[in-house]
Amino acid sequence: MKLPNNTVWSDRKHTIFGLPWSFTKYILTDEKLLIVKGVFKQTEEEIRLYRILDMSLSRTLRERIDRVGTIHCCSSDKTSSEFDIKRIREPRRVKEMLSDLVEKQRIARGVSIREDMKPNLLDTNHDGHLDPVQK
Repeated sequence: MKLPNNTVWSDRKHTIFGLPWSFTKYILTDEKLLIVKGVFKQTEEEIRLYRILDMSLSRTLRERIDRVGTIHCCSSDKTSSEFDIKRIREPRRVKEMLSDLVEKQRIARGVSIREDMKPNLLDTNHDGHLDPVQK
């Protein structure tokens, strides 16, 4: 697969001993993330960056030994609401780069993310009304 002209990062899923012996490829452009999987039947997922809502980085002991990590993403994309960028090199740097690109795309498109900041409420006295949780 030929890389798009606006590619800012690409890598493969690293498997045994952190080597890129995999048929999963990740391509990050300034507007989208492509996840290409397979050999005989190749599938390509495209996630627009402004749709990514949250990211987290995890590294098992084996991944730390192999110097790789996995970025878990939650998005508003209908087909890929949650996905992983698995076993990539320099995961912390990639996560920061992805986070910066997501923010740039949101600003460029005028997209804002609203968070539900309701306080913790429970019906503590069982009267049918929600009461603030006391700590």
